[in-house]
Amino acid sequence: MVSENRLSIVLPCYNPPACWDSEVTEANKQIQLLFPGTELIIVNDGSTKNFTDVSRELSSMSSINFISYTENQGKGYALRKGVEAAKGDYIVYTDIDLPYTHESFLKVMEALKQGNDVVVGIRSEEYYTHLPKSRVYISKFLRSLIRFFLRIPTDDTQCGLKGFNQKGREVFLSTTINRHLFDLEFVFLSARKKLKIKTVEVELRPEVVLSQMNWKILLQEFGNFLKIFAKSITN
Repeated sequence: MVSENRLSIVLPCYNPPACWDSEVTEANKQIQLLFPGTELIIVNDGSTKNFTDVSRELSSMSSINFISYTENQGKGYALRKGVEAAKGDYIVYTDIDLPYTHESFLKVMEALKQGNDVVVGIRSEEYYTHLPKSRVYISKFLRSLIRFFLRIPTDDTQCGLKGFNQKGREVFLSTTINRHLFDLEFVFLSARKKLKIKTVEVELRPEVVLSQMNWKILLQEFGNFLKIFAKSITN
C-alpha cells in the first residue's frame, strides 16, 4: 500500500467504449485498496458519444473529479488539463480503459518512491501481440527514429503509462504538443532538464486489444517529431 504520499491518476477520455464508466467504477475501488486516498481525474476531451450518461455511482464518488470541454483538442492537451488540476504528490497517467495490470502500476509507484522524478513504462515484445500489424510497424519505426536522432534515456516513449513527481509535473505542463507525440516531447524535455528518469517494463491486461491508428494523424505526428528534432540540434 502507498498512503503517506497522495497519488493522482489522470485519465483522458474521447468517445470512450460503451460501459466504460462501470469499468472505471470497479477499477477505482481496487485502486483505493492499493493506494488509499487516490484522486482520479477524468478529462472529457470533447466526446460526442458515450460520455453524457455517466453512471450515478461513478459520478457520486468523492475520489473522482471530472474536467470537460466541448471541442476535441487531443490527448496531450487533455492530460495537461488533468495534470494542472491534480493535487497528488505523485501523478500517473494512463488511458480510460486502464489497460495495464495492477503490477505495472505498482512498479511505477515503487520507482517514484525510490526518488525518481519521471517513470516511463516500456513495452515488452509480448505487448506487440495486442497491436494491429500497422501499429507494430509504426511503433518500431518511431523507436528507430528516436534511437538515431535523439539522445534520450529510452527509445520507447509512447507507452501509455507514466508517472512523475512535482519536478516532472512542472516539465509535463511545459509541453506543447496536443496529440500523440506529447509523450516523446515530455521525455525529451525531462532529459534536457536532467531529471532522474527510470524505465520499468509494464504489461497490458490479457483481454486488452488496441485499435488501428489513423494515417492522417500519423502524418501530423511526423511533423511534431521534426519539431522535437529541431529543438535537439538548436540547443
